[in-house]
Amino acid sequence: MKNMKSIITKSAALLPLIAAISAQAGDISKNVIEPQNYLVEDAGLTLDAGYETAYYFRGLWFSNNNVYTGLTYSTDITDKLSFNVGALYTTSLGTDIDLPGAPGQELEYSEIDLFTGLTYDAGFAAFTLGYTHYFFLDTFSGSVNGETFGFGSDPDSTITSANEVSLTATVPLGDASLYAMYAYDIKIAGHYAEAGASYTFAVTPWMSLVPSAAIGYGNDYYTYNNLTGVSEGFTHTRVMLTAPIQLTPSAAFIPYLGANFAMEAREQLNLVETPNDLYGGAKFSVSF
Repeated sequence: MKNMKSIITKSAALLPLIAAISAQAGDISKNVIEPQNYLVEDAGLTLDAGYETAYYFRGLWFSNNNVYTGLTYSTDITDKLSFNVGALYTTSLGTDIDLPGAPGQELEYSEIDLFTGLTYDAGFAAFTLGYTHYFFLDTFSGSVNGETFGFGSDPDSTITSANEVSLTATVPLGDASLYAMYAYDIKIAGHYAEAGASYTFAVTPWMSLVPSAAIGYGNDYYTYNNLTGVSEGFTHTRVMLTAPIQLTPSAAFIPYLGANFAMEAREQLNLVETPNDLYGGAKFSVSF
């Protein structure tokens, strides 16, 4: 935004000079000012589309073989404050599970997220206040043969929607980045906190390797206390290696490989897959 203001100011200052030159040497404005042959220079939109072998969210397994797409709009309000709003849809192409006495069943899972946020850049850190509405189209636990895969004795496992507010602080440290996040789930009155770090290694001018790690902690946050006897604790640790490849100035291909390690609040729940699971995926991201 500062760069745009600077360009406008400098252009205004040059107008008298251009006029003087034109008077002496003819009209050269066509050589100085290029006509704009597009409607919008930058719409502020980012479109993502990808595939992942397993869908984990905050250490909890949901389904396998997911395809997803998302659209986000971002804009600057001031030099320090920006706004974003968007939507994400993910669905399983096929998740095989074995039920007692009925092996080879297929779990159906799909989800829509609507989100928005305000980010303030304080220089030493960026702070984001966010809100997300989750639609669980097959219930929170997915469904088998049209029936929820959740537990009737624990209503948290069978909800069909939820609302969440969150606050995230991100601290850039050169090629490294640290973050801490707190989220409150209004639907179940659950608390979740997460902290993580990443580092970017530039391999080529158009490709990087980004290792990262994170750890989460939950309090009454989808632990199914009625069944597990666990109401709070560490949810998981996650390590990941991402390899962003910048295909064009506005398009990127981003493959990744991750490992999820369930901890006390998740190890009794991630039973369809093993509590410690290796997974991966890739996405295309285009900004316009």
